[in-house]
Amino acid sequence: MSNELIISATQDGCRIALLRDKQLVEFHEDSGGGKFVVGDIYLGTVKKVVQGLNAAFIDIGYEKDAFLHYLDLGPQFGSLQKFTKLVRAKKITGGKLDKFQFEKEIDKHGKIAQQLSRNQLIPVQVVKEPISTKGPRLSCEISIAGRYLVLVPFGSGVNVSKRISSSDERKRLQRLIQSIKPENFGVIIRTVAEGKEVDELDKDLRNLVKTWETELAE
Repeated sequence: MSNELIISATQDGCRIALLRDKQLVEFHEDSGGGKFVVGDIYLGTVKKVVQGLNAAFIDIGYEKDAFLHYLDLGPQFGSLQKFTKLVRAKKITGGKLDKFQFEKEIDKHGKIAQQLSRNQLIPVQVVKEPISTKGPRLSCEISIAGRYLVLVPFGSGVNVSKRISSSDERKRLQRLIQSIKPENFGVIIRTVAEGKEVDELDKDLRNLVKTWETELAE
C-alpha cells in the first residue's frame, strides 16, 4: 500500500490531496481568507475617527473595517501623505524619492483627528491579520521585506541585524548598503545577508524598490 500527499499552493489558496494506491481518499481546500495578510499594502479610506481611542477605522475592502492607532501612523506620516497626494496628482511618477522633500515629523503625543478625517485616502500596511470579528490591524510605517534586506521608504538609516555578531561584517554590510541604497530610503540588513556579496544584495535592493513603485506609486 502506498500513500502520496499532493499539495498545490497558489495565491488563491491551498489544495491538499491524499492518494492511497493512486486513489483519492482525502481532499482539502483552503481558500485562505488570506486575502489580507501581513505585509500587504493598500490605499485605504478613513471611515471613522474615534478620538476616545485615538484611532481610526479604515476601509481596505475587508468585511470589517481595519484598525489604525495614532501611534502606528509613524513620525513620517506627513511625508507619506504629501507623497501620496503628489502621486495621485501625477506630479510624481515611478515612486522616486531622491528629490522628495520631507515634511516635519508629526507629534508622537498628538491626536488622530489632527491627522485624519472621514473619507481621506491613506496608504496603509497590514501588520496583523483579521481574526474572529476583528478586522486587520494597520500601520502607516511601511516596510517591504526581501530575502536579505528590508526596505523602509521615507527613512535614511542603515541598520544591521543584531544576530550578526562580527563587528567587521557589520561594518562591511553597513558601508556596502549605504553606498548603493536610493536616497530617502532606509534599509534593515537581515541576518541571512551575512557573507553575501554586493551583487546579491544589490539585486535584492532593486527588487524591493521595484515592489515599492508597484505597490504604492502606480
